[in-house]
Amino acid sequence: MDIQNKVIAVTGAAQGLGQAMALSLAKAGAKLALLDLKEDALKETQTQIEADGGQAMSFAVNVTDEQQVEDTFAAIAEQFGQLNGLINSAGIMRDGMLLKVKDGQVVDKMSKDQFQSVLDVNLTGSFLCGREAASQMINTGSEGVIINISSVSRAGNMGQSNYSASKAAVAAMTVTWGKELARFGIRSGCIAPGLVETAMAAQMRPEMREKFLSTVPLRRLADPQEVADAAAFIFNNDYFTGRVLELDGGTRV
Repeated sequence: MDIQNKVIAVTGAAQGLGQAMALSLAKAGAKLALLDLKEDALKETQTQIEADGGQAMSFAVNVTDEQQVEDTFAAIAEQFGQLNGLINSAGIMRDGMLLKVKDGQVVDKMSKDQFQSVLDVNLTGSFLCGREAASQMINTGSEGVIINISSVSRAGNMGQSNYSASKAAVAAMTVTWGKELARFGIRSGCIAPGLVETAMAAQMRPEMREKFLSTVPLRRLADPQEVADAAAFIFNNDYFTGRVLELDGGTRV
């Protein structure tokens, strides 16, 4: 799909990877629907796009709220007249061990809230946005592509029961959508990055960063533009659907 003048929604567009992908898509000629909870930061992304001559609209939305998501995607279709793409980039991490044990006794557990909150945003949010994006693509007769963001951690990573579970489920959901939506002219794809050079990564303690880099054969983090380029590949290649594109520098966890 040629993304020139196509309408693409990006969740988590106020910062980090979502913002980087939105800016890259706008430079390539797409029209952006920017989604995030952080309304002020979202406006900054819109301002950057417009300063470069692009077109964007901002939509403050909680991706875990079904009614808000339904209303937002209906508004996107109404404002733009079509919807051709979605990148589900909104996500959170709340790392922790399943159990903490001291002197042979369990002293703490990962709470249900700590587990469920990550699934709510990463998985349920992707489900709701993907469902509504596909609905609007069909209703407006638009060719479309839905891209989910998984992670190398989907294989299972120590201290990430919640995050790994959510990212494994997102990858599986992508395959399911590829099979279900192809008959409507809608493709699905998934990107599974390792750690990306964003503000979140910059907050890592130096010793933790070095420990992580020691597991990466290329010995560096991914650049946000490299992830944006991976998204562009999925949009542009009309034979890519229902598959996960690994972008982890050779990392295996």
